[in-house]
Amino acid sequence: MEDAAMENGETNKDSEVAPALIAVHPTQNSVAVAVGSDLRVFDLLGGCAVSLVDDSDGSLHKDSIRAIRYGANGKLFVSAGDDKLVKIWSTESWRCISSVCSEKRVSAVAISNDGSYVCFADKFGVVWVVDVDGFNGDQDFVNKKAAPLLSHYCSIITSLEFSPDGRFFLSADRDSKIRVTVFPNKPLDGAHEIQSFSLGHTEFVSCLAFVCTHECPQGFLVSGSGDSTVRLWDISSGSLLDTCDIREKAGLLESKEIEDRYAAVTDLCTIPDSTLVAVAVQRQLFHCSLQGIILLSCDLSAQTLYVAKVVSIKGDAFIPTSLGTSFSSGLLWMVTGASNLHDSQHPCLSRVKGISGFKESSPDFVQHGPIVLEDDEIPRGEKLLEKLQGRVSFDKNYFLTAAEALKTSMSNLLIKKQYSTEKREFRKRGRNDKKIKK
Repeated sequence: MEDAAMENGETNKDSEVAPALIAVHPTQNSVAVAVGSDLRVFDLLGGCAVSLVDDSDGSLHKDSIRAIRYGANGKLFVSAGDDKLVKIWSTESWRCISSVCSEKRVSAVAISNDGSYVCFADKFGVVWVVDVDGFNGDQDFVNKKAAPLLSHYCSIITSLEFSPDGRFFLSADRDSKIRVTVFPNKPLDGAHEIQSFSLGHTEFVSCLAFVCTHECPQGFLVSGSGDSTVRLWDISSGSLLDTCDIREKAGLLESKEIEDRYAAVTDLCTIPDSTLVAVAVQRQLFHCSLQGIILLSCDLSAQTLYVAKVVSIKGDAFIPTSLGTSFSSGLLWMVTGASNLHDSQHPCLSRVKGISGFKESSPDFVQHGPIVLEDDEIPRGEKLLEKLQGRVSFDKNYFLTAAEALKTSMSNLLIKKQYSTEKREFRKRGRNDKKIKK
């Protein structure tokens, strides 16, 4: 019984820990941070905190938010998570215009390029779509219901993305797959045409992004994974073009212990008007984690990836959990933090930082750029930080504890467990879904 309790309950406690998330308006009008059930938005144009209005059910989110996203045109914002609610917000009034119920907990969201459809994925591997066509600024969408779009068959979906031209819809999952689906003209009837599968990762795929330039508007797909790699893909054929192992740059290969070499790519963010990709990494051991980001450069003509620079954040316990940027800004926004930390006096703190100076053409890019901004150099400074972080200053040990808890939670949730034959048989005998014979 003790063994059964351990196996059945091993993920319950740690899986409740949720990472802090950040999203940036396409033209940097506002910045949003989610930590736990708390959604915080700051208006960069007005220089003030945003008051969210939600009349849908009398409250905001009731449990950890797992995904936030601005639409490409900046009119819509979506938040969703463990309370099985997908909330659609107008960014003009910051009023919730629709609250859609999900059958399961939500793990990822995306908004079509034209802003007509909101898609979300649940932890049972089903992607759903909501029609928001005709939204002109602030009207409510009452009693909106989601329709099933596609399924990954009981595998947790970790990331959703639309291709730059909107033709394809991409979904990644815990089973290391990336599915490229033709986005249909009538999404509410389902998506049935698969363009390709991009296969090659050996652990869960955590994040997706596209590298695009004016010369190559369709760009190429990059993906991050728990296998410590970032990979470059041609989505039309599903072909793997290049693989970049980030362990050496993160210092992982220096460890003598195999278990210490684990690193997961937790987020990717492409820098607009460049071929740079910012990579956030979580190591197995917090005392030797990479405090900063790895910058990759993509050679679109040669179809290769290589490490351009490691940007370290010195003197601060900052291991990014989420990255964001906008089309109109050369600033990379980062956040670290976690919610539901056990035995913590501050259950929902986050820390926000920014990096600027991403011009690859600059002669001192490799030697001096990019630059980690000081708190007073971030747009709107202390006022913004107080809103998005919850406070301005805190004990750095909190974020080291948060990083360690997040690694454990991610491992429990996304890395498939290997059981011995005896344990598999034991688990089968303990199943509670068997039919009782009378």
